Amino acid sequence: CRSRYRKTKIFNSMKAVVIRELGDVSVLKVETDYPKPTLALGQALVRNTFAGLNFIDTYYRKGLYKKELPFVAGGEGGGVVEEISPNEKDGKCELNVGDTVAYRSFGSYAEFTAVPIGNCTKVPDGISLEKALAGMVQGLTAHYLTTDACAGLMRSGDWCLIYAVGSGTTQWAAQMAKLQGYRVIGTTSKTKEARARTCGCDELIVLDTAEGKTYADYESVDIAGRVKEITGGAGCHAILDGVGASTAAISVACLARRGIWISFGNASGAVPPISLLSLTPKSAFVTRPKLSDYVTTPEELEERCNDVFGWLKSNKLQVSIDQVFSLDYVQDGHTYLESGKSQGKILFKI
Repeated sequence: CRSRYRKTKIFNSMKAVVIRELGDVSVLKVETDYPKPTLALGQALVRNTFAGLNFIDTYYRKGLYKKELPFVAGGEGGGVVEEISPNEKDGKCELNVGDTVAYRSFGSYAEFTAVPIGNCTKVPDGISLEKALAGMVQGLTAHYLTTDACAGLMRSGDWCLIYAVGSGTTQWAAQMAKLQGYRVIGTTSKTKEARARTCGCDELIVLDTAEGKTYADYESVDIAGRVKEITGGAGCHAILDGVGASTAAISVACLARRGIWISFGNASGAVPPISLLSLTPKSAFVTRPKLSDYVTTPEELEERCNDVFGWLKSNKLQVSIDQVFSLDYVQDGHTYLESGKSQGKILFKI
């Protein structure tokens, strides 16, 4: 029935945050007459209600990750489907006009986004759009980090070290690691200790706040020494490291025999070059994964979302929405994220 693909009355331009040059937050420009996207086959046009903010957005803004200029910022959003283009193969689609969806796709800092249908997930009853959207990058990232990224090296009862548990993705990861049966050591700064203690860690290493900063000083505590003490000298079978430069050497020192260091972020800067020989004493592994390689098909997306949304509905996962900024204040949102102050998900209201 073609009626499901009906077009609604729309305008040809929209508000969007456009990056025309790379750099600091000043390159994030709100434009009110940016061309509204047209649909290719297999896409849905989503009128965005919210866009999610993630560290990867800052990597694209700075040029650490490459994307051709100019581009609309953002990679995660949620809203209502306004138009659908059937797919090339058979014209079938699981979405309908009017569905509320969350998605991962470039160009979410805008009133409208053309999203590949396979990247959209219907928001189930009983979960708010804000919570569902919070799960699209942070939740799905935590899911693959605590399951597949461990490469089968983790068993129930093994120790897992997670840095910066009071922040965004790591709040999800600590809770999901416990759901997998792992024992969790978390680190946190004193300013985020209260939030971190809600995440279910078996042990929490509380760090001083770096002088003049809002984030943790990873030299204020002998983390490797505490990990050895907690684990009886064995170390951790998995280390989830989204911090980067400040924790790389600590991560290697904390590994158990045949453990894996999962480096998934650069919050303190890029990880410096390391010698593979440093992994030899423990026959250890290192990986630098990204979400898109763990959500490669609509079926894989659905499988992970079913887990995350199911845990949310059963209250096995708790979500913290830290701040909601108007899109007009996009620069403030990026500044807040990079300051290290955030204690949960940051959203933009479109």
